[in-house]
Amino acid sequence: MRLTTQPINCHPTEIKLHQVSNILEISFADDSNFKLPCEYLRVYSQSAEAVGHGGEGGQLPLGKENVSITEIKPIGNYAIAPVFSDGHDSGIYTWELLYKLGAEYETLWAAYLNDLKAAGHQRIFAGNH
Repeated sequence: MRLTTQPINCHPTEIKLHQVSNILEISFADDSNFKLPCEYLRVYSQSAEAVGHGGEGGQLPLGKENVSITEIKPIGNYAIAPVFSDGHDSGIYTWELLYKLGAEYETLWAAYLNDLKAAGHQRIFAGNH
């Protein structure tokens, strides 16, 4: 699920992982605040595994409803690399990507749900979701 980002003129001022709700909350210097589910971040990973090598041929990630983030690694002063509970740890989330994922959440989330439906996949949650 390759995304194209545009340069932004702000950076995160705070990044909080809410482990109980599996939400990554990101506040930016322009006063934007985004609450992004771990599942959403996982399925929009821009790693070669997720989008395919060379950006083509990536597969729709299925069964990510219960994924969480177990660790967040800083990447210089421009990105983070979350480690997901399903073992995925090769996605780099730049500030631009995180901002886009936050600003376009409603549209991108709906597209993902539509893709799951078209693939005949039903989301199944463990626990009390």
